[in-house]
Amino acid sequence: MGPLRVISVLRHPDFRQIRLAALMVILVIATGTVGYMFIEKFPALDAFYMTMITIGTVGFMEVHPLSDAGRLFTSALILLSFGTFAYGLSAITSSIVEGQLASYFSGYKVKTEISHLKNHVIVCGFGRNGSQACEQLKNRGIPFVVIEKEDETLERLRQDEGILYIQGDATDDRVLEKARIFEARALISTLDKDTSNLFVVLSARNLNQKLHIISRASEEGSDKKLYIAGADNVIMPDKIGGAHMAALISRPDVLEFLDVLSSKSAGNEAHLEEIVHFNLKPEFADKSILELGIHAKTGVSVIGIRRDSGEFILNPDAEIKLDNSMKLFVLGTDMQISLLKKTYCNS
Repeated sequence: MGPLRVISVLRHPDFRQIRLAALMVILVIATGTVGYMFIEKFPALDAFYMTMITIGTVGFMEVHPLSDAGRLFTSALILLSFGTFAYGLSAITSSIVEGQLASYFSGYKVKTEISHLKNHVIVCGFGRNGSQACEQLKNRGIPFVVIEKEDETLERLRQDEGILYIQGDATDDRVLEKARIFEARALISTLDKDTSNLFVVLSARNLNQKLHIISRASEEGSDKKLYIAGADNVIMPDKIGGAHMAALISRPDVLEFLDVLSSKSAGNEAHLEEIVHFNLKPEFADKSILELGIHAKTGVSVIGIRRDSGEFILNPDAEIKLDNSMKLFVLGTDMQISLLKKTYCNS
């Protein structure tokens, strides 16, 4: 850690007690030096040396014989230095015990990791929806950073060493830039108010035209405004939750099966994955599903295709030829999908 970094550490608000203790030590040294120069007429260097051996209680001989006034001043200086150093030791101990030093250096580590993020996801808000999104991203091994401004929520984030976070308002362009929005692949906005999500979407789209933006909406009609603002997907949790509960009555097993596939929890070996066609190795380009032989070679099943136009083809025919605009949806275990990517996709 260089000198500039040390200075920035000491300027941190959590170090005010340590700064005060350091200032008191400097004042004691200055008082002692000036006192010996004034009372005993010592030269500046002798006065400074006499002060240091006095407050250090090292037992060295006096630089010059002291007068009665000088002895009284030395006694007072010793008592003053004892009190000062006792306070300094208490301040340092308090900082360590209360975790202030650990907290600061942990924050410095988080900032360093964020500065190296690329192709990551920015999650705005760590409420109920935001925390669930983060859990899924963590399970999938997708790098992400959270933007949060509420102190209580930030305290929870600080306790989770596996989450990178930034304290700030996600509607502020400067905060989004700190989250490296120019290098991000996607942004998820899960703020409580639709107006706040709207501002986030507008700012994010203005800063990064290629960013995939997903926003939460609560009120009817907000979804249209969010799409106009630049969101690629708008999710209404209450609406989805109600439809999901109703579907559990008519198709409970189907819904439960889909829930299992969409989560990557313990004991769930199979899951859905998407493969973009242009990521395929050149020798596999522009071939049919049958010619690729994906299921025979890897055990993975192709259950759907999405064209660039947005059209979905479910349970596609094996004779369909793939082109560069398509995206494949496949179903398989982690091992099977890993083999698929290793065999067919560019690294």
